[in-house]
Amino acid sequence: MDKKILVTRSSLPPMEEYVDKIKRIWETGWMTNNGPIYTELEESMKQYLCCDNLELYVNGHMALDIAIKALGLTGEVITTPFTFASTTHALVMNDLVPVFCDIKPDDYTIDEDKVEALITEKTSAILGVHVYGQPCNVIKLEKIAEKHHLKLIFDAAHAFGVKLDGKPIANFGDISMFSFHATKVFNTIEGGALIYSDEKLTRKLKNLRNFGIEGPESVVDIGLNAKMNEFAAAMGICNLCYLDKNIQKRKHAYELYFKRLKDFKGIKMIDNKNNQNVLWNYAYFPIVIDEKLSGFTRNELFDELQKKDIFTRKYFYPLITDFECYHGKFEQYELPVAHYVADRVLSLPIYADLEEEDILRICDAIIGFKTKKI
Repeated sequence: MDKKILVTRSSLPPMEEYVDKIKRIWETGWMTNNGPIYTELEESMKQYLCCDNLELYVNGHMALDIAIKALGLTGEVITTPFTFASTTHALVMNDLVPVFCDIKPDDYTIDEDKVEALITEKTSAILGVHVYGQPCNVIKLEKIAEKHHLKLIFDAAHAFGVKLDGKPIANFGDISMFSFHATKVFNTIEGGALIYSDEKLTRKLKNLRNFGIEGPESVVDIGLNAKMNEFAAAMGICNLCYLDKNIQKRKHAYELYFKRLKDFKGIKMIDNKNNQNVLWNYAYFPIVIDEKLSGFTRNELFDELQKKDIFTRKYFYPLITDFECYHGKFEQYELPVAHYVADRVLSLPIYADLEEEDILRICDAIIGFKTKKI
């Protein structure tokens, strides 16, 4: 019987390296609240991302929530419907109204050419998402935000390690949020970070992650408990050492997929060669299935691969506007591209340790299914 191939798998450092790092916790007795390991990770990440302003959090969602609070957003925020639930939930839970802009058919990021038409007197910000690690058109979005005096946030949960023209993607907009969940290219078991341009936000961002406490007898904000602990920080320090190597492994897997499936009619893939100024992190391998050309639907392929113990993900499906919790609230938006992609997208397994024979097995299963359908 063939082994199960999961859609993702966490990258882990050698166990002895992690154990050696967390010994320090027993030596100091310091498990959370800005301990020495946390501080070490913070400095290492500033160097890696070439940034001056960085704060670490317990996870990406809490980081995004705090970014929204720190910027004091009000009214409406223009964003994408093609994203993970966290992006929209963070807005709605801060009493903001998400205004959904359609996406582009080539990289599935927010369509910057449709943003300005959605701006009203109630708009306070634009929230773009670097989908699958594909950067938004950050330059054009920065110009739009500046022109209309709007804040610009990037949900960069998928984009750690990505660079644009040699510049880390973190260094665009007012704030970028990263997620370090166990399944991401870089993980701290659970974790997140904010990289921001205005140093004046530092005090607010620090306070908001610790109940608004600024000193032993001073509570200046209504804050949350969003601190990263020492165990998570230790995993981050260890994994950061292997990040570039793991990205190269992912690149090899991506290129093997592309080579094997590029002549398959009815399957659309994102070709990194079309965007030479972007250094990718190969976070995901999404395919979009045109049932008229392929001879089968996305759902049929999903079921067929699962029968063969190959586990894929309909990522992102359903579209945010189709969530049960938002039923009846966002149907008015015209989102033809986003609906088309959400109904046809399938993320294939990809991770640093995915073996070549497994990639070939997946591709053969896809190609064989078309033959079977015929």
